[in-house]
Amino acid sequence: MPNTTPLWLFDLDNTLHNASHAIFPAINVNMNVFMTRVLSDAGLPADADSVNALRQRYWKLYGATLLGMVQHHQVRPEEFLRDAHHFDDLPAMIRAERGLLHLLERLPGKKILLTNAPLNYARAVLRHIGLHRHFAKHISIESMRVHRQLRPKPSRQLLRKLVARERTSARRCVLVEDTAVNLKSARQLGMRTVLVTQYLPGNPHVPAQSVRRLMSSHPSYVDVKLRSVRQLTKHLHRLQARK
Repeated sequence: MPNTTPLWLFDLDNTLHNASHAIFPAINVNMNVFMTRVLSDAGLPADADSVNALRQRYWKLYGATLLGMVQHHQVRPEEFLRDAHHFDDLPAMIRAERGLLHLLERLPGKKILLTNAPLNYARAVLRHIGLHRHFAKHISIESMRVHRQLRPKPSRQLLRKLVARERTSARRCVLVEDTAVNLKSARQLGMRTVLVTQYLPGNPHVPAQSVRRLMSSHPSYVDVKLRSVRQLTKHLHRLQARK
């Protein structure tokens, strides 16, 4: 009998905690400071509007502002990630629901954290909300490389590599997250997909029009749409692998 137990791939920010509350705004400020310095040193426009527009453009083009800065400005990824995720008091900025630990304990199958955030930040957040021991692996943006090139979500190359390393099939994998383009890539490979919506309003990375569309509709590449990850156990029958 084929194994239909899911392999869970969980996003972190705005999926397992509310990054829109304080963390995303702080990251944007940090990115802008870093980008202003890089652009100024290169003699490029570095006023606030130009920097904001470029940061958003790179995020839309590549799925991560980091990739644009690496490709077009030759910055060192570790320096960008360090500066972007520098916080005076990260624990005070974290907002997460209660009951997430119980959820992970009840979900059948292996759980992997799959985040476009850096490892140190991801570990700190998970440790604060008490979930760090409940993921078999932490796959952060530093390790999202294919042929030595950074390939964070929504890269299908990355997802294919992950499936191969886990010695499983895409149809057994379930990607749980808030970013629509990442779910679309996963669905194209045959993965099950779960869209989490409760932290979308107020997300500075997502235009208000896109938020309204995702909140009011059910995209064809989304198998299950939930307000909260705590509702996952009610939809297990819809997320089993096809036999």
